Amino acid sequence: MNRAQRESAVRHIMERVAVPVPPELHADAVRRGERLLRQRRLLRRVLWLLACAAVVAFAAWAADTHPWVEPPSQTTPPITGW
Repeated sequence: MNRAQRESAVRHIMERVAVPVPPELHADAVRRGERLLRQRRLLRRVLWLLACAAVVAFAAWAADTHPWVEPPSQTTPPITGW
């Protein structure tokens, strides 16, 4: 079967069979969808908050320790008394 034949067969089956849908199914699906959206929105906000906190913590650490500055050499003692 090619694609057009499969689509027409599926349309025929869907039009032929009329299964009654419970009336409360729509309301349940809407409630569940809204709950999932709220959870995803909350999770996204928490992740953004954690990411911002990590950036602030890294900036504070970097400002305090200056990791980009090369540490002084410890291989040669300082020359004094010349």
